[in-house]
Amino acid sequence: MTRKKSRRSAAKKPPAQTATAHTQKTAPTVRGNLSVHPRGFGFVNRPEPHDDIFIPKPLMNGAIDGDTVEVVVSPGARGKGPEGRVVAVIERKRKKIVGTVVDVTKKKAEIFSSILGEMHPIECAIQKSHPLNVGERVILDVLSWGQKKEPTRCRLSSSLGSIDDPATDVGFAIAENDIREPFSTSCIQEAKSLGNRVKTADLTGRADLRHLECFTIDPDTAKDFDDAISLESTDSSYRLGVHIADVSHYVRPGTALDEEAKLRCNSTYFPNTCIPMLPGELSEQLCSLRPNVNRLTVSVFITIDQKGKTTDWEIVRSVIKSQKRFTYKEAKQVLDGTLKSPHAPTLRRMVALCDLLKQQRTERGSVQLYIPEAVVKVNEDGVPTGMEIIEYDITHQMVEEFMLKANEVVAIELGRMGRHVSYRVHEEPADESLQEFSQMVSAFGFSLPPIPKPQDIQKLFLEAQDSPNAAYLATCYIKSMRLACYSPDNIGHYGLGLEHYCHFTSPIRRYIDIIIHRQLFEGGIEKEKLSDLCLSASEKERVSARAEGSVRTLKKLRLLNKTRTAHKPYTAIVTRVKPFGIYFDLVDLMLEGFLHVSQLEDDYFLFDDSTSSLYGEYEGFTYRSGDKITVSCLAVDLIGQEAKWRLIPCQ
Repeated sequence: MTRKKSRRSAAKKPPAQTATAHTQKTAPTVRGNLSVHPRGFGFVNRPEPHDDIFIPKPLMNGAIDGDTVEVVVSPGARGKGPEGRVVAVIERKRKKIVGTVVDVTKKKAEIFSSILGEMHPIECAIQKSHPLNVGERVILDVLSWGQKKEPTRCRLSSSLGSIDDPATDVGFAIAENDIREPFSTSCIQEAKSLGNRVKTADLTGRADLRHLECFTIDPDTAKDFDDAISLESTDSSYRLGVHIADVSHYVRPGTALDEEAKLRCNSTYFPNTCIPMLPGELSEQLCSLRPNVNRLTVSVFITIDQKGKTTDWEIVRSVIKSQKRFTYKEAKQVLDGTLKSPHAPTLRRMVALCDLLKQQRTERGSVQLYIPEAVVKVNEDGVPTGMEIIEYDITHQMVEEFMLKANEVVAIELGRMGRHVSYRVHEEPADESLQEFSQMVSAFGFSLPPIPKPQDIQKLFLEAQDSPNAAYLATCYIKSMRLACYSPDNIGHYGLGLEHYCHFTSPIRRYIDIIIHRQLFEGGIEKEKLSDLCLSASEKERVSARAEGSVRTLKKLRLLNKTRTAHKPYTAIVTRVKPFGIYFDLVDLMLEGFLHVSQLEDDYFLFDDSTSSLYGEYEGFTYRSGDKITVSCLAVDLIGQEAKWRLIPCQ
């Protein structure tokens, strides 16, 4: 019998990277700040967001998130943007490292930090006053970063507790991502000095809309209510009212509240916990549009005809008194007829208007994706108790459409006023990303052109809407897109199919929205200053997303570890196929996993670049994106935030 070839030989990557490095020797260099994605790759930010430089994980050269780096740039391949490699770290932003103890000797402890990765050792001298234990989460002062293979040497600053305690997860993510948490005394004093009621003097010059039927619709757990909605209609048109908390009335430029909000840029949301941009006295009380109390707002009234086209609008500072705080579930029950409400007729008219606006989105090429959200439920101690699937039903769609319309109208109005605008922009996806998505959907029995247009994507999701894989396809499409960001240069919003778009509707939780409010009523901002604000807001948004994603992943791994057995099967879908193995998503947990090529069936696997697939030379086993597989969990590594998997062969 002929001996089979070693499977490891098939797992080697092609030596393209060496050639790339050679061609970059004479390429230009630039300096910028590095933002690192949880998967290890990064972007070097430059003033123009569409010129951000992609840095592959192997080309980081020891740089970490927040560093100022020098980068050698090369043109992107196959339709992608510019790519590069780090050649020097100019300045380290971080003075501390947050990590977990993985080994302890008499004199030192070895620390793992996701920021530096497992290939870069971190050492901390043992202090007699605080002996360290494996699994202990620690904050370290950096003494020396080390060069090449030398370890980073640190001393203990403080301990956050054991990784075995789920209550430490949020605190660890806050420290790891350097998220500002406690408010200064001056911030709290300023917030309290504003009181807890709207003052009579503050009503001067405002449109009095307290007679208007308006209400809020938010998630069950929401405490900060940014927006209320109203709707009046005639036989020929609708008059939609979007009423947004007037945070800029209270948060004045140069105050302690303003400076703190500028540093935070946004609120950060964890399971059962929020790190707010503004103190609770404002975010949950005075600014929050709670029912049956006076609240200061900025109201956008938009006239829309019976075909869904916007014909006019008006933007005013106002005072409202919300009549009801709906949860999405309650609003849906009213629409379904299982809950009685005096607001039922208005809710039904809102659904009719929502349908018209959705039709307008379809006509302009905006792909509408209504994906269920998998939320990890945790108790007061941070222990995950299960998953809840929240359907993106008509009530969610309705609020989304109304907020999108208000944001669009405000962006257009500011442009007409001659203001520089902090636009929310979204570039077209790279051709290569669209090609990969097109290949992937073919595995599910659907077809797309090699580089699909928005209309092709729309058609796909209409065909797939009753398919059990519809939500998964939508998630894959989102992953193929570039990240949206803020910019003073209006390059449009690809995902929404809009030429003008900004963020105006959430000033309690986004600083850039406060800036938009000021530009409406208090004058413009010079472009250079606005560019700095946009860059800062985009960076802080990515940091919050990374922290939030890290905690969600860890909670899912804890839940997996609690319920798994050695032979318990899990259904998964292959998401990416590489020469060295396959990535997959667990259907129930929406958790990513990986199987090395050596863990697949006993065969010699070859990688087909044209179809992004692995196929067995002898037995014919084939793996493509979209394939369903069954796996079992061998172990859960909470420190590395990953699980070890085993393939369960098809019977």
